[in-house]
Amino acid sequence: MEKLRKHIEEIIPISDDEFESIKPFFTIRKVLKNQYLIQQGDEAKYEYIIMSGIFRVFYLDEDGKEHIVQFATENWWMSDYIAYFNQKQANMYVVCMQPGEVLCLTLDGREKLSDTLHKMEHFFRIKLTKGFIALQQRVISLLSNNPQQRYEEFADLYPNLMQKIPKKYIAEYLGISRETLSRLYSNNK
Repeated sequence: MEKLRKHIEEIIPISDDEFESIKPFFTIRKVLKNQYLIQQGDEAKYEYIIMSGIFRVFYLDEDGKEHIVQFATENWWMSDYIAYFNQKQANMYVVCMQPGEVLCLTLDGREKLSDTLHKMEHFFRIKLTKGFIALQQRVISLLSNNPQQRYEEFADLYPNLMQKIPKKYIAEYLGISRETLSRLYSNNK
């Protein structure tokens, strides 16, 4: 829980009493490699903040092809947000790629926490805004950058993930073939 406090205090200051009132809204869950937190058709009950591990958020198209929307690691938030905020069935999958631990927050808990502690409403707004900006930058990159530019951007933004995520998933995330990624990787050593 101290990691959670540090994470919150990167945006807002909180007192010991305030943190004590925040803690009950979060539940801790250990996650094994290849374990799913969300699968298509599930109720997306939680938003997750990652304490440790690496996760992949993806959807499957009609042909069963996987499309990675997000990788997530320590201090990142993830869920199937369409399902979470609209309280609908999930269309996405969230799977653990390296064993880890997450904190789970329900939408009801998020709303109550925002109502009872206005600082947390500000915190969630900032986190949501940063997430929206990152998503928009990703879409623009996919639409306008060539494979080399997408690769370099990913390597610059997430150098630690380059060594921890299998190349096939990085290629999928970048929208390129495994062979193209290997060539780009070799050219950038």
